[in-house]
Amino acid sequence: MCRSIKTLRPPVLPDEATDEDIHAAALQYVRKVSGFRAPAAHNREVFDRAVDAVARATTELLGELQVRGHPVRQRRPEGTIVKSG
Repeated sequence: MCRSIKTLRPPVLPDEATDEDIHAAALQYVRKVSGFRAPAAHNREVFDRAVDAVARATTELLGELQVRGHPVRQRRPEGTIVKSG
């Protein structure tokens, strides 16, 4: 596992993961899997699509995980995650 990808769920991350946290983790994942820190111009579009897809999957995962001792989360319409109250 890439060491610069951090755990984005409680209790490791005390607050909710931000869109920036999720994007950074997705970027690191795609960099690791592709072997490119920055893609060449002819690979930029596919690289960016992969980052977006991983970020969406991560947001969905975090929105649906149930962690003991923490309230179930619900996604806001714009895709960000909030705790249910």
